Amino acid sequence: MNQPGETVVSLIDVSSYLPGEPIPAQYYAQFAESDELRDNVMFRAPKFRHHVAADESAADMIEQAAQGLIDRHGREAIEEVDVLITHTQLPDIPFSGSGGGIAHRLGMRPSSVLDLHNGGCAAFILGLNVARQLLAAGAGRSALIAIAQNAAGQVFDQPAVRGKSQASVPGDGAAVGLVTLSDRSPILDVECRTYGEYAGDMTYTIDPPRKWWQPGPGAGYIGFTEDKITKVMARGNRQVPEVALAICHRNGLRPADIDLLVTNQPNRVFLRNWREALELPESRHLDTFEECGNLFGAGIPINLDRAITEQRLNPGEVVVMAGFAHAGDFAGAAAIRWGGRP
Repeated sequence: MNQPGETVVSLIDVSSYLPGEPIPAQYYAQFAESDELRDNVMFRAPKFRHHVAADESAADMIEQAAQGLIDRHGREAIEEVDVLITHTQLPDIPFSGSGGGIAHRLGMRPSSVLDLHNGGCAAFILGLNVARQLLAAGAGRSALIAIAQNAAGQVFDQPAVRGKSQASVPGDGAAVGLVTLSDRSPILDVECRTYGEYAGDMTYTIDPPRKWWQPGPGAGYIGFTEDKITKVMARGNRQVPEVALAICHRNGLRPADIDLLVTNQPNRVFLRNWREALELPESRHLDTFEECGNLFGAGIPINLDRAITEQRLNPGEVVVMAGFAHAGDFAGAAAIRWGGRP
């Protein structure tokens, strides 16, 4: 919660990018195999999703996503950013994050570059929290949060994986958010919670078994079981409303005061349950699941961009963003009073 006299930090704009043409559900139907998880609500396919191109890097995606900010604020607003915060679902090469390459591509010389990985599907909220803290502490006047989700067309579309039920849900996309020292669209509050006891429940499986980096046969995929799915559903159903309500309570808001709810979008069931838990109508919870599938960490900023562009969020209104990551090892929420685009 912002206190009197406290430095005010704002998320003044977002822009996004979806790669390629929409890929219909029929694409995956032709590869579908017999799978004990086929009918699980976790993996009911969206109508469409987008896939990153074979030669498209995370930096390529972020450069495309940033174009909207450049068009509206000028290239210098990006080039003069002091803090760059990035999250890439699937790093282009081992060992190295994407931050340095993204900074170079956008012509930036930031004093701080941070690659975040643990935020997962709530990485944009974690990035907002870090950006707000750094700018308020004097690290600069502006920050760029850059999120690339690029696993759908690379991990989940492998020939040995695309027949699995989990493969048809993810989609690719990228988004960036510009954060500045200003009172235009103040970040009212951020809540971040880490549940380290669940970190080991997110597993990457290869058959026959090997380390993900070892050469050998078989393609890697997420190791889901019925038991794990039950636990993840219970955690996600609980965590997202909890962090959203924590933000509301600290800022004297009722859930009914939320003008727009933006969450990550793993599947239709989570989206419905979160709306119902907060007693919000569907019209105040924007998602693009049927068009884009599960966008992982890019889902929140892409949907926020869509809401602003479609005038579903108006100046003076409060937007609450909330999400959880992986198997429930991280959750976060943020509230912003939107001030409008320039």
